[in-house]
Amino acid sequence: MTLQEIILDVHALREDLEAYERKFGVLSETFYELYAAGEEPENDAWVLDWADWAGAYKILLRRQEELEKL
Repeated sequence: MTLQEIILDVHALREDLEAYERKFGVLSETFYELYAAGEEPENDAWVLDWADWAGAYKILLRRQEELEKL
């Protein structure tokens, strides 16, 4: 990926994460720690959102690593 592509990806991911943070009332960092520790959603309807949220957060972490390497 080019630097420009990584930056655009980071911005898009942050927008997605902010939407989840507003919806669930918790910061992504906190959510991901709980998710990684095996925390289950209170509502079964949230399972797909939680999986998407965790995936987006993991990708953001990878993109940030890529930026640091560049």
